Amino acid sequence: MTKKLILIQVVVAFAVLSAAAALAANPDTGPGCGLGKLAWSDFKHQKNIGPQIFMATTNGTFGSQTFGISSGTSGCTNDGSIWAEHKVTMFAEINFENLSQEMAQGRGEHIASLATLLGVPAEHHAEFFAMTQERYTSLIQSGETTPVAMLKALNAAMAGHPTLAQLSTNR
Repeated sequence: MTKKLILIQVVVAFAVLSAAAALAANPDTGPGCGLGKLAWSDFKHQKNIGPQIFMATTNGTFGSQTFGISSGTSGCTNDGSIWAEHKVTMFAEINFENLSQEMAQGRGEHIASLATLLGVPAEHHAEFFAMTQERYTSLIQSGETTPVAMLKALNAAMAGHPTLAQLSTNR
């Protein structure tokens, strides 16, 4: 529980710093993107307080701005320049227990997401699942492995796999 709390605090601090940097670099004081921006895009004088309130309220009501930013949809851009470096590690940290269970089973949505983050195309996920199940003991050593150590071992296993070594692009 303490690890998760610390991880959440680090993620929040990172988000606040990123938002502060984005605000300093962007003179636009509007809501930026999301469903609210799209829904009210034809409204005249978008820089006025009224349209901005409508846009922000719509985004807040539906949570679309956060989703849009993280997925690169709803008029939001997501170049991933900061996130790309840490997305696999952060995902493994947050989902380590589920990943461990699913690696042992050789299937599951968390391990499928990990495969995607590692650049393994969907048509080769079955090979990835089989490899993680086969090498489970070396990837998850008696429950003592950290997510970072697991990823290091996983990258080494993938590099030695005849198919996965050629397919994965994000390692």
